[in-house]
Amino acid sequence: MKNWLQRNHLHLLILVLFLAISFIYLSPVLQDKVLYQGDVVEAQAMSKEIMKVKAETGKGPLWTNSMFGGMPAFQIWVQYPSNVSSYVVNFFKAVFPNPVDTIFLYLAGAYLLFCVLGLRPWLAAGAAIAFAFSSFNFILIEAGHANQAFAIAFFAPILAGIILTLQGKHLLGASLTALFLAIEIRANHIQMTYYLLIAILILIGFELYHAIQSKTTQSFFKSISYLAAAAVIAIGVNAGTLWTTYEYGKESIRGKANLSKANQPIQDGLDKEYAYYWSQGVGEMITFLIPDAYGGSTATQIPVKGSEVVKTLIKNGQPQDQAEDFVKQLPSYWGEKSTTSGPWYIGAIVCFLGVFGLFMLNDKMKWWVLSASFLFMFLSFGKHFPLISDLFFDYVPLYNKFRSVEFTLIIPCLLLPILGFLALKKATDGEEDPRITQKNLLKSIYIVAGFLVLFLLIPTLFFSFTSSAHPQLIQKLNEVSGSPVFANEIGNALIKDRISVARADAFRSLAFVLIAAGLIWLILKKKIGQQTGFMVLTLVILTDVWGIDKRYLNDRSFVDADMMASQFEPRSVDKLIQTDKSLDYRVFDLSRSNPLGDATPSIFHKSIGGRHSARLQRYQEMLDRQFNKTINEPVLDMLNTKYLIVPDTARGLSEKAIQRPTASGNAWFVPQVHFVKNAEEEMNAITSFDPKKDVFVHQDFQSQVDQQKPGFDPQSEIKLISYHPDNLVYRYQSNKAAIAVFAEIWYSKGWKAYVDQQEIPYFRANYILRAAVLPAGKHELIFKFEPKSYYWGERISLLASILLVGSLIAALVLSIIKPKPIA
Repeated sequence: MKNWLQRNHLHLLILVLFLAISFIYLSPVLQDKVLYQGDVVEAQAMSKEIMKVKAETGKGPLWTNSMFGGMPAFQIWVQYPSNVSSYVVNFFKAVFPNPVDTIFLYLAGAYLLFCVLGLRPWLAAGAAIAFAFSSFNFILIEAGHANQAFAIAFFAPILAGIILTLQGKHLLGASLTALFLAIEIRANHIQMTYYLLIAILILIGFELYHAIQSKTTQSFFKSISYLAAAAVIAIGVNAGTLWTTYEYGKESIRGKANLSKANQPIQDGLDKEYAYYWSQGVGEMITFLIPDAYGGSTATQIPVKGSEVVKTLIKNGQPQDQAEDFVKQLPSYWGEKSTTSGPWYIGAIVCFLGVFGLFMLNDKMKWWVLSASFLFMFLSFGKHFPLISDLFFDYVPLYNKFRSVEFTLIIPCLLLPILGFLALKKATDGEEDPRITQKNLLKSIYIVAGFLVLFLLIPTLFFSFTSSAHPQLIQKLNEVSGSPVFANEIGNALIKDRISVARADAFRSLAFVLIAAGLIWLILKKKIGQQTGFMVLTLVILTDVWGIDKRYLNDRSFVDADMMASQFEPRSVDKLIQTDKSLDYRVFDLSRSNPLGDATPSIFHKSIGGRHSARLQRYQEMLDRQFNKTINEPVLDMLNTKYLIVPDTARGLSEKAIQRPTASGNAWFVPQVHFVKNAEEEMNAITSFDPKKDVFVHQDFQSQVDQQKPGFDPQSEIKLISYHPDNLVYRYQSNKAAIAVFAEIWYSKGWKAYVDQQEIPYFRANYILRAAVLPAGKHELIFKFEPKSYYWGERISLLASILLVGSLIAALVLSIIKPKPIA
C-alpha cells in the first residue's frame, strides 16, 4: 500500500486539486444555495407523480398520468435496481452536491484519458482542464441539461479504456471500457452516446488501417474482440434502459409518424426543420478562438460604457439614462440562432496548440482527430451547409432521431485538446529535433497570433456583424423614430458596439496565446523546468477558460434553497382544485404562456399538456390537429379534463378554476361504434363528436370488436375504484357485452387488461384512447402496465452486471499481483 501511494501520490494530489477547483468554482453550494436550472425544474415537474408514488410505496411506477394525459416513465425517471451502473451514478449524486459531481467527473475522466495517452501528470492536468472547462460543458450545466452533461463526462474515460485495450492491456482496458460505457448509457442521453460512437468507429477505422500497414492485424483483432465483449457487457448492463427506450422510441415523435403533413409523405424520424433548428453558423466557428466574436448569448447585453449607440442617442437629444436603457434592449448576439446560451469556446490556448499539432504530429491520432473533428463541424452546420448534414439525416441509421445538430461540436471540443497536448508532449519529450520544434512553434504563433492581430485591425474583413434580421431591426427603428437616417445611424452604431465586443475578446485571446507560447518557448529553451512550466501553463489555461465560463455559470446562477422549493408551492387555484378527491381527472392550465408545452402544471395536477422531447407521437399529432387554432371541447371531454385554469383579472386574482361538467369521466360505455379506414379518418372523426355516444375505431381492430358482438345497456355503469399509475381498477355492471372507452392513453407495449383476473384483449379508440369489449354482468376490470422490455431487461442487466463486476475485480487483482521475473 505504501509503495502504491508513493507511485500515485501526484495523481491523487491532482484529483484533490480537481475537487477543490470544482468546489471553488461552485462555492455557493457551500452556502446552502442551489443552482437554478430551468430544465431541471421542468424535469422535477415531470417526475412529481413518479416521486410521490416512490415515496409512498418504495418503488417508482413505470407509467405516469401527470403529463400529456399519460406516458411511459422510461424517459423521465425509472428505477433499474439490477443495473450496477445505477449505483455508481447514485454514489456521485449522494456524495457531491449538484453540479460539483459533474464538473469533477469532467476533470477526472479527461485526466485519465491524457494519462493513458502518455502525458506527464501536470501536462495531463492542463489538458483535462482545457476540455472540462470548454464553455459548452458549463453552459449545459447552467441550462439544466443534467443527463447530457453527465453523459459527456464519460466520453474521455471511455476513450481511455479503448486506447488501453488497443495498446495491449486487454483485460484492464476492456473492463474499464465496459464500466464507463455502462455508466454512459445509463446517463440516458442516447444522442451524445451516438455521436461518441461515430467518433469511435472512425478511430477503429484508422487503427485497422495502421494494423494492415504494420502487419499487426492479429493483435488488432484480439483487441477488438475484447472491446466487442466490453460493449456487449455494457449494453447488457443497460438492457432494461435500452430495450424500453428502443420500444418507446418507435411510438414517440422520434419514430414514424401516423399522419402525413401537407404534400409530404409520412415521415420516419424528426422533421428536418425541427432537427436543424439549432444549427451552428459557419462563421460562428470563430468562437472556438474568440468567445464573443458573435456577441455571446442572446441574453448578452451591449456594454453601456463607451457604447456608440448611447453616444448616438445622446447626440440626437436623448437623456443619458434613457439612452442606456435603450441599448440594453438591443441584441449583442448577431448570429442566426433564434436563441443561444453562449458560444462554443474551447480556449485560445487549445486552438493555438491545435495548430501546433498540425506541424508536430503525423500519426494516426492526428488524422483521427482531424477527420472526426471536421466531420462533426460540418454536421453542426445543419441547415447552413446541408450537403453533409442531409446525407447523414437521410441515410445514416438513427441520425434523424436527434435534434439540435450543433451538439455535434462536443466531439471537436474533446478531440482538439488531444491534438494540441500530444504535440506539446512530443515537443517536450525530446522526440523531435529542437530546431524543428522551435520552427513549428514559431509557425503556429505566426498563424494564430497573426490572425488575431488582423482581426483586431480589420474585423470587417471577416464578418459583417449583422444577421439576416438586421434589415427588420432597422425597419422597426424607422417605424419607432419616423426617421430612416436616425434608424441607420443606430444600426451602424450597433455594429460598432458589436465590433468593440469582438475586439476585446480577440485581444484577450491574443494575450493568452502569447503567454502560452512564451511559456512553451522557455520550456523548450530549458529556461524553466518542465514540471514548473506545465504547472504554470495549467494555471494560465484555467484562468483563460474560467473567465469565459463565469460569464454563463456564475454566482448569480444560484438561488437560496428555500426560493427553489417555493416554485413547488401550489397557488390558490391549485389548492382549490386539489380539494376534489375524484380519481384521475385532468386539468388544462390556460394561464401558462405555453399551455401545451409547459410541465409546471404537472407538479400539482394530471395535465393534458407537458414538456418532453420524446412525447408520444399520437398524442402530439392530436395536439397539433385538434388544438392548433381553437380548443377542441370533445377532445377535452374524452380526456376527462374536469378543470380549466384561466387568468382572472376581472376579480383581481391571478387565476381561477372553471369546472367542466361535460368531462366524460374515467370510463364510459358507448352505444355506437364507427370504423375508419386510416389514421386521417380517425383524426378527422374526433374533430367534432359526442364522446359519450360515439367511438371511432380503426378497421385493424374491427374483427376483434365484431367477434365479441357488443351491444349497449342504457343502465350500465363503470367506475374507477382504485388508482395507481401502473394499476387501474374499475368496477362495472352491464346486462350486455358492451364497448367501454377509457380516458387513458393508448400504448400497446405493456398495458394488459384483466376481467376477474382473466386477460382480455383491448384496442385503440378515438385515435389516442383505450377501449375494450367487456363481458356482461358485474365484474372487476384491471389495467396493468407490465412491459416485458423492462422486466426481461432487468434480468439481462443483472447477469451483465455480475460479469462486469467480476471482470473489474479480475483486472484489479492482476494489475496488483504482477508476475515476478524468473531468476
